Amino acid sequence: MEPETQRPEPAGSDDVHPAWSPLSIHDMTVAYHRQPVLWDIDYDASPGKLIAIVGPNGAGKSTLIKAALNLVPTISGSVAVFGDSYRKQRGRVGYVPQRSSVDWDFPVNALEAVTMGLYRKIGWFRPVRKQHRQLAMKALVRVGMQDYAMRQISQLSGGQQQRVFLARALAQDSDLYLMDEPFAGVDAATERAIVDVLRGLQQDGKTALVVHHDLQTVAEYFDEVILLNLRLIASGPVKEVFTTENLRATYGGKLALLDEVSHRMTMRGES
Repeated sequence: MEPETQRPEPAGSDDVHPAWSPLSIHDMTVAYHRQPVLWDIDYDASPGKLIAIVGPNGAGKSTLIKAALNLVPTISGSVAVFGDSYRKQRGRVGYVPQRSSVDWDFPVNALEAVTMGLYRKIGWFRPVRKQHRQLAMKALVRVGMQDYAMRQISQLSGGQQQRVFLARALAQDSDLYLMDEPFAGVDAATERAIVDVLRGLQQDGKTALVVHHDLQTVAEYFDEVILLNLRLIASGPVKEVFTTENLRATYGGKLALLDEVSHRMTMRGES
């Protein structure tokens, strides 16, 4: 993992959104049909880190990302990206949604799908030029999908589709990446490719927040973790926060799973 990033202190205790944080959330509450989904979330992401968002089904993990991106309305609270509003900083944010939320029957090939992620740079209704296609191809190379550039996205496997959507976000060359379950339902090769991409992003000084379900790989893949179950249970470095006590507070009665994870963490610490 990368060495600890030095982050300056906010200018004063009244600063709601410290400028050093790639993503700062203040007292955010989200509800669907008057039913709270997230409650009083307060969080500042550390720069240059790979951060897992972990919690049981229905804990609000995807909602946290969508609310940060203004994709779902909030009842209260505020969000800042690098100390400013998301609207002003959206060009610095890359988003990888859940694969199941995408219409994969849309008639485009892999290269065109990645190029669509560059429209903010190209400009709407302006032609896609050679340099844009080169950027898109470079992103496909990073995820090992260059040989499938002309393949219709509907003809790709689930893992290949996930790589294409990851390449689409990479092509934007963002500073902050929000990824919603990129590891869900992918093959082992795609999982390794995603991990390699995440580590490459970190080496480039980027920050990534990733909704993640596999508790057994959190310590291996990520620097920090957010434990979420409607409320923020705990957040911080994996070695400090990803404890059996905090996991029990997050997952409740699923003790067999937590005991297995705890055992693996202990074995990792002794090795």
